[in-house]
Amino acid sequence: MVDDQIKRRGIKDAGVLAAMGSVKRHLFAPEDLRTRAYEDYPLPISNGQTMSQPYIVALMTELLRIKTGGKVLEIGTGSGYQTACLSELGCEVYSVEIFSELSKAAGLTLKNLGYPAVNIKTGDGRAGWPERAPYDGIIAACAAISAPQELLNQLKAGARLVIPIGPEEAQTLKVFERTTAGFKETGMARVRFVPMLAARGEAGGEK
Repeated sequence: MVDDQIKRRGIKDAGVLAAMGSVKRHLFAPEDLRTRAYEDYPLPISNGQTMSQPYIVALMTELLRIKTGGKVLEIGTGSGYQTACLSELGCEVYSVEIFSELSKAAGLTLKNLGYPAVNIKTGDGRAGWPERAPYDGIIAACAAISAPQELLNQLKAGARLVIPIGPEEAQTLKVFERTTAGFKETGMARVRFVPMLAARGEAGGEK
């Protein structure tokens, strides 16, 4: 998976590659789909959500430019797979998931697999987790029409928010970096994620 799907597409960060090679992706997939867990596409999980394909997880993680020991906010815990990859990098992870069934299941999986420094709560992802801010990086597995100001406010200086932006039919994976002059916005790739809804704060994986 790492060689064929991730390295081949240009992911170079050694820590990200090591993390992607270490996390047992099949243990986060539904039992009836575990034989397909390492293939090059997203997998459906409960509540109409998905596990993003391995390359997208690697790309978003690399774009964070996070260092070992960094504090990361994840919006949309989903299966817990991306959470595990961030933990494998040595990050202190705070993850918010709108669906209580998913947050409970992901928390149990991560605990059983022995991942340290992972904190999960059920809540509205648009609000982030301000009590634990500021963060060295924020990663969102759901698309917003524009970058939520609440999340931008929770970034440290020099930190990045990696998030899909746009309507379902025309989304772009973007990076918002906090600088002394404001926020620097960079578009990286076309993607397709489930929406982050303002009223309900739904968060999930890539379609």
